[in-house]
This record gives sequence, structure tokens and C-alpha cells, in this order.
Amino acid sequence: MLSLLTPKRPTAPPRPPNYGVYLVTDSTPAILGDKDLVQVVEAALRGGVTCVQYRDKKGDQAAVVEMARRLHVLTQRYGVPLLINDRVDVAVEIGCEGIHIGQDDMNVHEARKLVGDDKIIGVTANSVEEAIKACADGADYLGLGTVYSTATKKDTKSIIGTSGVRRILKAMVEAGHAAVPTVCIGGVNNDNAAKVLAETSAAPDKALDGVAVVSAIVTAEDPADAARQLAGHIAVAAIPLAVGAVGRTTPLSHNMTNLVVQNFAANVALAVGASPIMSNYAAEAADLAKLGGALVVNMGTVTPEGLANYKQAIKAYNDAGRPIVLDPVGAGATAIRRAASAEILATGRFAVIKGNVAEIQTLYGTSVTQRGVDSTADLTVPERAKLAAALARKHHTVVLLTGPTDLVSDGRRTYRVDNGDAMLGSITGTGCTLGTTVSAMVAAYPEDVLLAAVAGAAVFGIAAQYAVEREDVRGPGTFVPAFLDELYAIKKATAEGDLRWLVLARVQSVQVTDDA
Repeated sequence: MLSLLTPKRPTAPPRPPNYGVYLVTDSTPAILGDKDLVQVVEAALRGGVTCVQYRDKKGDQAAVVEMARRLHVLTQRYGVPLLINDRVDVAVEIGCEGIHIGQDDMNVHEARKLVGDDKIIGVTANSVEEAIKACADGADYLGLGTVYSTATKKDTKSIIGTSGVRRILKAMVEAGHAAVPTVCIGGVNNDNAAKVLAETSAAPDKALDGVAVVSAIVTAEDPADAARQLAGHIAVAAIPLAVGAVGRTTPLSHNMTNLVVQNFAANVALAVGASPIMSNYAAEAADLAKLGGALVVNMGTVTPEGLANYKQAIKAYNDAGRPIVLDPVGAGATAIRRAASAEILATGRFAVIKGNVAEIQTLYGTSVTQRGVDSTADLTVPERAKLAAALARKHHTVVLLTGPTDLVSDGRRTYRVDNGDAMLGSITGTGCTLGTTVSAMVAAYPEDVLLAAVAGAAVFGIAAQYAVEREDVRGPGTFVPAFLDELYAIKKATAEGDLRWLVLARVQSVQVTDDA
């Protein structure tokens, strides 16, 4: 009998700052108009802004401190860092997460003495020399630009364009500062964000970690929608970065899965560029976890011995700090599976939990009826998005809720992926092998587990779309080899810098509301 008394799940380490959708505020009448800044920022946070910089260089000290406090309460509620532009004293007084300084402001060393080692310090850089110096001085991230001319910053030394940003990124790599996050700023908006991200990328060595915007959100009629659109551009731009990272690093994909899909899963791992090992024997896990890969726990077969192996392997990968993808196959089908799923969830930390609606509902605690591994639940896309986000928040993880539209959420940011084909449902093990694909992405692209999971779902679906269009595909039997070929073709094309396949990506940021 499976034990219902389980240990407390280990807590996850704190996540590094996410600079993906970076809002810089502007309180001037020309930009803010008669809007309320707090309301604008809150709407932007709902839409997916991941970092906020409060900029008011000329405001009265008391008024600036008061506004900073109000904004900090708001950003803390959303788990987003608040940075103060230039005015270090304000940041120190309110105790926010950090500051951003320009070339004419206080230098990094002086600022560090005031704010402390645990705070974020960002620096604006307009040239290679400024960027390298800021990195050497200890900047936590750089704001590169101005990219295009802008009405919000009139003291710009020069416009560097996308080529200038790319030149700085390459120089950072050559100087050994590739790990320092970067955003670009200056004239970036939803009309040109995709172009900016593509043209600035110095991949495979380095790409931007996000875009910083002012007017694109502050002046928008709907700041939340503007932020969501930007988040979508960021997600799509990350797909080839994750795919390319898998191809370059060949991460181990350790699959603890059922015998039915082991061969298929191994071939999918190879096709996307990973190195597969199919091992359900947990005594090997400690050694395998040291190889820099990821573990897939696929609960297709649940036995007391298997459950003990899962738990031992989960502990080994948690101890090594390596990601785990949990696939609670048929979690709601039987009382044994429900108990096993609960016990596994309490055992350790998971980078990604992947499942269909019924499986995710079961893990969340909703009573459902499940026919085998198939889902019988019928929820709308907004309802499924809400479910994915709720489970992600509950377990501090990324949830990939599969279906005709995949929903991927880390509890605050939620994306829908509308790639794939119905033929995938005619093949045994496609859900399991999606977990294998995602494991490769999260192992190779740890910068953002959510976007790595989005990349896995999108690439899996795009390969299926290409495969069904082939003349040699007549049904499930001919689909499988074609699907493997297309996964491989995407990996190969990405390595060669050919991203024409990316036009098929259908990824959007979605809003999750309490009344969804």
C-alpha cells in the first residue's frame, strides 16, 4: 500500500531576476498624460511585465519616495523587482530590489557601497567600451542603447541601432562577460520588437535577455495588452535560442518511463539534439545527475518498486540542482495513481509538470474522472490557463497543460501554444516524448524554464505540422519517421542560422484572471 504520509516538499531556491519585459516608467505629462502611474504599472504587471524601473529624475524627494513605496508594494505582490533610476537614496530608503544608473550618474563602486551586495545594479551602456567597463565594475545587468530615436530620452549621445547592440553583445562574449544579462532600450515597441530581437542577436554566443520599453506600454490604451504582446515576442525569440542550446550542448535526457515508449523517446531525444538514457533503476541517478542533464519522471507504470525508484531519483537530481520534468500519466485514473502522484509531488522540486487537463486537475486537488491516460475533462482555454497558473503557483514550478492548445505557466506568466496536429493523438507516446523534448530544452536553456518549456511545446508541434504535409505521410505509420525527420531538420536548420521554420510558431501571452 502506498503511504499517504509524505514528507514536506523541499523549498525551491530563489529565482534570478527576469528582464524579459522591462518597463521603464515616465511621469511627464507628454508621456503619462492624465493617467495614474500606479494603475498603469499594475495593468502592465498583469500583462506580464517582469521588471519595473521607476524613473523620475526631477521630482520632489518626498513625492518620489512616496510613489516609489506605492510601486514597491505593487511589484512585491507580483514578485517582480523594482529598480530606481539614478536616485540611489530613494532605493535605499524604501528597500527595493535595486537601482539603474547611467553613464553620467554615480559609478557602480560607489552605488554598491550604498545599496549593498544583495541588490541589483543595472548600468546603461552605449558603446563596447562602456559595456565592458560596467561588467568589470560589477554591474548585474546592462541596458544597451539607444536603439532608435525616442521622445522619452533627449540626452542620448548617439543612436547605435540593432547592429550596435549586436556589436556590444559580441564584445561582451569575447571579454568573458557573456553571463551578464542585457536588455535594449530606445524606440522598441510591439511593431518592431520581433525585428529588434532577431537583428540584435549574437547567437549562438549571446542574445538579449529582454527589451526595455517606455512609451510602448505607458502611452498604450491598454497597458496590459501591450505588455502581453511584448511577452509573446520575447517567447518566440527564445525558441531558437533553446533549440540551438540543445544542439550545441547535447544535454543528457534521463527518462524513467514505461517500456512502450522508451524507443520512441530515445529517438525524439536524439532528433532534437539531446543524449538519451532510458533507466528506471534509481541507483544510477546520482551519477547521471552529475552529467548536466535533466530527468523525466513518467508515471506510466506505477508499482511500489517503481515509486521507490522515482523518489530516489528525484532526490538525486534535486541534490545535484538539475531540472526534473514530471509527467503524472493517468494521475486521476485510480486511487493508487492519485496517492502515488501526491506522494511524488511531496518528494521534491520539479522544473516542469506536464499533463493533460484531468492529470493537472488531479494534482491540483480537483476530483475528476479519467479514462486511462486520456483526459475526459472539458474546459475552455481561459479555464485551463487559470488551472495551469494555479498549480504552478501552488508548487512553484512551470506547468505545461497539454491539449489542442497547450498552456504553459509559471504562475505569473502564462502562454498559449497553438502548434501541433491531430495526428499526434493517433500515436502512442507522443505525450511522453513531449516530456523528453521539454527536458532537453530546460537542461540546455536554464535562463528561463518557462520559455524553455514553451520552446519544447512549439517545436514539437511545428515538427508535427511539417510532417503531416509531406507527400510520403499517409497515416500514423508513416507519420512517426517523418516527425522524427522534421524534429531533426529544425535542429539542423537552427544550427545553420536558418530560422524560416519559426514563422509557424503560434505563441501568445494570455491573461489569467480570477474569474476566468
